[in-house]
Amino acid sequence: MEKAFLSGKKGSIVARIKSHGNHFEILVNADKALEMKKTGKGNIMNVLESTGVFSDMKKGIKVSDSDLDESFGTTDLYKIAEKIVKDGELQLPSAYKEKAREQKHKQIVDWLSVSCSDANNLPYPPERIKNAIEQAGANIDENKPVEEQAMSILKLIQKIMPIKIVMKRIALRVPSIHTGKIYGYLKDFILREEWLSDGSLSCTIEIPAKMQSDFYDKLNSITHGEAITKEM
Repeated sequence: MEKAFLSGKKGSIVARIKSHGNHFEILVNADKALEMKKTGKGNIMNVLESTGVFSDMKKGIKVSDSDLDESFGTTDLYKIAEKIVKDGELQLPSAYKEKAREQKHKQIVDWLSVSCSDANNLPYPPERIKNAIEQAGANIDENKPVEEQAMSILKLIQKIMPIKIVMKRIALRVPSIHTGKIYGYLKDFILREEWLSDGSLSCTIEIPAKMQSDFYDKLNSITHGEAITKEM
């Protein structure tokens, strides 16, 4: 393995992955790499800042082409770099992690504030929910989806205050040609289901009201608008 000189720019971080027992590291722009990892989109040429793939970035030891080909099936720097960014680990400094955690915390508070109500079906102000999350000692993971964490945190703060999620019930009929693709998405929301003689699915689902718009977008995308719905 050859050695190479590296000069990191401000805002640069190391992205790394382990494959076939070897470590592979590259230097990337932190903001652009984060965006690519989260969305799966972006031009790797704008993300990558090193001129090669390294086994040890600090020591500047480059990986040989033979090792790259064995682990990635290619020696193309950009293809390898994109895989490392998307599937590997970004070595984010604590300041980035704290900022991301604060942003995710705010998104969760906002989600719960819009989606939940008190015993009288009145919304809670965000500050009240924020205080309850802190009181419950809930941990925020900057890498997990907002909705997933919000539902878990809701169970914790329900021990502190009378809070419930506002739900929406929808009667739904899906043609048989689409049931295989949509059922996996629907199953967690189904209250009642009936499989009809023509193979179509008739069911009643219950979803958080906050999800309603996204739910219809997903449903129409998979069924090409052929599902029949009725709000209850």
